[in-house]
Amino acid sequence: MIRIVDDGLSYLVKVSHASVVDDYLNSAVDLARQYASTTGLCGILVTRHAHDTYTVAVSEAVPFGETRERLDF
Repeated sequence: MIRIVDDGLSYLVKVSHASVVDDYLNSAVDLARQYASTTGLCGILVTRHAHDTYTVAVSEAVPFGETRERLDF
C-alpha cells in the first residue's frame, strides 16, 4: 500500500510481504521524484520505521538529484 501523506511531498509505504518492498518503494520514489523535479531544489529521503513501514519524502536536507536512506527505529 502506498498512501499519500502530504500531496506529492510525502508517501507512507506499508508492505505485507518482503517480495513487494522494492516495487512499492520504487513506485513511491518515482512519485516523489516527479514533484522534486519541478522545483529542482530537493532530493528524496526514504526512512524505514519498521520492517514493513517506510516513508518516502521530498526533502530539502537531500541535494537535488539524490536519494538517501535512513533508519528510524
